[in-house]
Formats: sequence, C-alpha cells, structure tokens
Amino acid sequence: MIFDLEMIKNVYQNLHSKTKELRKIIQTPLTLTEKLLYSHLSESKLITPYKKGVDYAEFNPDRVAMQDATAQMALLQFMQSKKNRVAVPSTVHCDHLIQAKVGATSDLQEAILQNNEIYSFLSSVSNKYGIGFWKPGAGIIHQVILENYAFPGGMMIGTDSHTVNAGGLGMVAIGVGGADAVDVMVGMPWELKFPKVIGVKLTGKLSGWCAPKDIILKLAGILTTKGATGYIVEYFGEGATELSCTGKATICNMGAEIGATTSLFGYDKKMGEYLAATGRTEIVAEANKVAEHLTGDAEAYANPEKYFDKVIEINLSELEPYVNGPFSPDRAWKLSEFSKAVIDNNFPQKLEVGLIGSCTNSSYEDITRAASIAKQASEKDIAVKANFTITPGSEQVRYTIERDGLIDIFKNIEGVVLANACGPCIGQWERKNADKQERNSIITSFNRNFAKRADGNPNTYAFVASPEIVTAFAIAGDLTINPTTDTLKNRKGEDVKLSEPTGIELPTKGFAVEDNGYQEPIKDGSEINVHVNPESKRLQLLTPFAKWDGKNLENLRLLIKAKGKCTTDHISMAGPWLQYRGHLDNISNNMLIGAVNSFNDKINTIKNSLNNNYEAVPTVARAYKAQSIDSIVVGDENYGEGSSREHAAMEPRHLGVRVVLTKSFARIHETNLKKQGVLAITFSDKNDYNKILEGDAISIKNMNEFAPKKQLLVEITHNDNSTETFYVNHTYSSKQIDWFRAGSALNMIKASHA
Repeated sequence: MIFDLEMIKNVYQNLHSKTKELRKIIQTPLTLTEKLLYSHLSESKLITPYKKGVDYAEFNPDRVAMQDATAQMALLQFMQSKKNRVAVPSTVHCDHLIQAKVGATSDLQEAILQNNEIYSFLSSVSNKYGIGFWKPGAGIIHQVILENYAFPGGMMIGTDSHTVNAGGLGMVAIGVGGADAVDVMVGMPWELKFPKVIGVKLTGKLSGWCAPKDIILKLAGILTTKGATGYIVEYFGEGATELSCTGKATICNMGAEIGATTSLFGYDKKMGEYLAATGRTEIVAEANKVAEHLTGDAEAYANPEKYFDKVIEINLSELEPYVNGPFSPDRAWKLSEFSKAVIDNNFPQKLEVGLIGSCTNSSYEDITRAASIAKQASEKDIAVKANFTITPGSEQVRYTIERDGLIDIFKNIEGVVLANACGPCIGQWERKNADKQERNSIITSFNRNFAKRADGNPNTYAFVASPEIVTAFAIAGDLTINPTTDTLKNRKGEDVKLSEPTGIELPTKGFAVEDNGYQEPIKDGSEINVHVNPESKRLQLLTPFAKWDGKNLENLRLLIKAKGKCTTDHISMAGPWLQYRGHLDNISNNMLIGAVNSFNDKINTIKNSLNNNYEAVPTVARAYKAQSIDSIVVGDENYGEGSSREHAAMEPRHLGVRVVLTKSFARIHETNLKKQGVLAITFSDKNDYNKILEGDAISIKNMNEFAPKKQLLVEITHNDNSTETFYVNHTYSSKQIDWFRAGSALNMIKASHA
C-alpha cells in the first residue's frame, strides 16, 4: 500500500519548479539541504536568501507523525483549535506505553489492558480528525515511518526527537513539540531558524565488524551532544552511496544525539531498492524523474568547504567499531581502546545485559548481522554470559525475521524477543532488582544512555554500540574482552574466536506481514464524540495558560539552579511517568525531579523559601503557585537536550515557572518553552550563572522593550537585600514574542480561529 502518492507527486512537481527559481537567486551550487528547505517555504516568492543561523523562516511540511506518549498532549491541544480535520497527512503510532517484562506476547496484551483508556482516546481522536492510527504492536514510529511514509525530498515534523530517522530516505524530518505539530495540522506555517549545514564526506567502504552505527558514534565523539545544534548534517561521498538505506537511517536517527536539527542523505540506488522492497515502486518512478533535485549539486560535493558551513571527512575503510558511554552518547571509545577505558575508569567489568533493536537499529540488515554472531555461539558451543534481548522495530520486520528463522537463532542462545515497541530504550523495562541501585553495566544498540534512562538505576553504566558488537559482548559477558580479536572459552574449555558478522540488506523472499496494525480513519468523523472522563487519572482536558499582563516579571522565586547535564529526562522523566502523559497536573509531579541542585548536589531536594525547609521540586513549585508566586528555573549548558517531550515545558508553565534562564538551550526544548509562553533566555556572560544564589528573587526589568535581538535586563535580589544586574540574550522572533504575549502559541491559534 502506498500512502499519499498524489501528495508526493505534487512535492516533486514543486521541487522541480522551486529549485529552478532558487538558482536565479542563489547563483551558486546548492546543497541538498538548501534545495529541500527552500522548496518547502510557505512564502510564494523568494526575494533574497535567508541568513543561516540568523533568520527565521516559515515552512509547509508535507506530513506530521506522533507517538502515543506525545500524541496525547498534541491532540489535546489540537482539539482546542476547533478544526474538523487535519490539514496535512498525519499519523499516531502506539509504541511508547508497552513495558518490557517477560516477552512480546504477554507484554503486549498487558499493555493493551492497562492502557485501554489511552489507546481508545487516541483511536477515536484519530478517527474524528482524519489521522492514521497504528495500533499497539504495529511497531516503533520511526521504523514504521521509514517503511511506509518517508520519501526522498519530503519534509516532515514529528513529536519525537528521533523523527530525524527518515533522513535515511532523503527526507527533511525534524523532531518538534506537540504545539509545533498543531501548527501544521491546523494548516498554519511552521517556523524554524534557518539552519546552517555541516557536510560529512564519507570516503572508502565499511568492512568487517564495522557498521553504519560506528559512523555516528565516531561523529558524536567529534561534535559532542551540542556540536550540531542549529545545523542540518548532510552526508555525501562515495562512502555514503554504498550504505544501505536502513544504515543511513541509523546514522540520521542518532543525529539527535549531537543536537542536529536533522540529518539526511541524497537520493541514490540504495534508497530506490528499499522503496521497492517495501512496496513503493511508484515512488521510485516519480523520484527518478526529479533525481537531480534529490541530491546536492556535484560542485557542492566536489568542493564542500565552499558550500558547507563546516566539513568533516570520515574514511570508512579506516573506521573501527566504537562503544560510546557511559551516561552520555558522545563519550566515544574505539573498540581497540575500550577495554583499557573500562579498567582505567573503573567501569563495571561484568556485562549484565545486551539489548539490540529499537528505532535506531532494528532493520532486517541489523538483525541478520546480529544473528550471524548469535549463530556462532551455538555452533561453537559458547555459553552466553549475559542476558540478551531483541526488540523488532515493526511487525513487518518481526514477521519477516520469524519467517526466515532468525528469531529461532536468538532463542537458541536464550535471547528474549520483546514487543515491537520502544521498551527498555525509554525506560519501559521492568528490570528485576533495579531498585537496589547496584553498580552494573549494560550495552545496547539504542541511541541514548543518560543516567537512569533505561531502568531507573543511577548506577547502571549504559553503553551504546552496533547490534553485532552488542551481541558479541553479550556472548562474552566481559567488557574488557575485545570480541573482534580475543578468543573466548567454549563449554569444552577450547579457545574459539568469533568471525566477522555477515548480513543481508533486504530479505531475499521480500518483506511479509499478516496484519501491520494500521487503522485507516473514516472519511467523515464529525459524528464522533471524544469523551474525557473528568475523574480520569490519565487524561485531562487542557485549561489555557494566562496571557502576559504586559508588566515586568518581578520577584520571581528561584525554584532550582540546575547543575550540569539537565536533559528532558531530568526535567520530565519517562518510565513509569509515561502513564500520565495525557494528564498535565498529574505528570507535573515529576517536574525536575532528576535535576541536580547546584547548591547541595542533591536530586529533587531544594529550599522552599516560604518555610526554609528542603523539599521536592514539584512540592515547592506547588507551594509557590498556591500563594500566587511565580518562579524561575536556572540551568547550565545545553539545557533540555534529548527527547522532544513538550511536557518538560508544559509542566513548569503549569506550576508557575515564568522564566527559564540557562547558559544555552537544546533547540527543541527552547522552542517548546516559547510555545508554552515561558520566557526562555540565556546568559550573555556565562559567568553570571555563578551570581545566582540560593533564595534569590529575580526580576526581568525591561519587558516593555521585549523585541527581537534586544537584550533583557535581569535584577537579582539576594537574601541580604543586595542586588546585582546583568543583561541576558534571547532568540525570539516577532511571531514568537506574540506567543508570549498571548500566553501560548495555542492561545494565538484559538484566537485566529475563533
């Protein structure tokens, strides 16, 4: 089944004409990024090029994708817009609420039982407003998108940071918050600061133990978790064209871990083969007609230093496997140096669990390469030392690998196949004895490894590698063994060595599936009533946030000054809290409970200035709110990195936080704060962070001058009544200032459609 073929044809027609017009204005060779961004501008006539990293631009994305945890809040907001139907093709994917416990079948059935209220809500809302609905068990959103919706040259936004996965099929796919999705679903333009472009030239060819995953693991080590913030990463070179389409998707998927707006590859033969294998030969025919517009110009790739803002070159022939971690996905170790790092850093040497799959690495090729290693354990009579789990990315992948005997290979080494869902990758893992908080190591083929993310244990050292390396380490059970070079003891006491993995890019018998889990919306949903029980603990209709009164923000109480890494996992944890993603008040009880208080280095323990007691962050915030006292949060570098979850912005707004002041923001979180009417500002002088003291009252003094590129004046009043002032920066456009004035972007949408 091909979805939205006429829409895709229209995109290609516009791409041809708009690229032709673009060349008249930008009279230089073009990158693919430029072609696709300019072809999706909402304005009809381009006069001058946008200044990258400076100007805001408005775009018309082709589609919207939402996963179940974020779709709840996105659709609760969309319901307030009073629209009868979404303006662009949109889908909901039920992948986040299934908890991994014992195995796929029982876990899925339990999830359907426990989350029936949520699934029924999402299904009925989808039907009412013309949204495609993928049922629980259908698969992880990004794999399902790649198999069914992604197409070269398109633009998509999705309410998940790993929406960027679709860049593997040449799509500009960008992770956003739910309020951004609402903009597009109601038919409004979507705003983004025009990104700069990093060109990554891939030369040579992967071989042996190296996988596409190793490319992005190496790049993460080069750029760090914020090095690509404000950039799109565009891959090119002969090494890029040799990578499988799903391998490209893996690389793009983890672009979220370096802060990239998105990542993408140009259209090539591998993409065409994947489209054909997934039943989309008609798209291949259409893409071939405009192929010259679906990749960067040859001159731009031949002399990248002239046309990209940064250029990085990676020789794939010289690349070796990487292992990244613990606690941050950019802490990169060459496999040949990893055993020494384990010893030198006192990482737990014994490996407890190896986990493969997830939205990042669950393709047919990934599974076959991992299975080729697992099969050797059986054939060479090696006892697998660590627990081992496999998470298929979609029902189509699961059905196909079962048909082809791959699941049996994993079961032969006591591997546990989990449901087609996110599972342990997002903390949906009922891991036995995690509450004991013992030091231990796990290794995954996932994308993130923040502390406590997988199982809630701050002492779980999580490492990230390719599926084949993860499988090999699970067999070895020891992180100081290099499974690509060292020998292992089998059950007979013999020294045996694992051979290089082999894989099959696409199934020779083709993909197959009996029920892909898709529910097509009815043509007219006007008669459907969406009911939310006022007594529900999991769903809550939204109350609009108050408009700005036009005055200075005076005497805001310092809620918390967060120290060090503060991701959206720290601000709004997942795991057991996922059950409240549709209930703003209940989920606000997890607000900032993972952030480290800079004044005592403790988590979820801050001073309540009303009684001078140390209490939980949400408790103090609610106490201030009850007294009509507004508050401020102060953060460190790259505040809000990680997931796109807008709950991390909505919860502070709901509990009275008016301002978030940081050294720097992650892109998605900064936008989410703006969308919800929170003032997001950054220190002009990062040393001013040190001026903020416990118990301070903080004011923003010149709000009457709030305008693009105009600094705001902060005044802090210390406990001894002494004051200090300094200026802060912001990145608000005129439109975004209007969001703040209205109280939220949603308030503006409602007003425009009243």
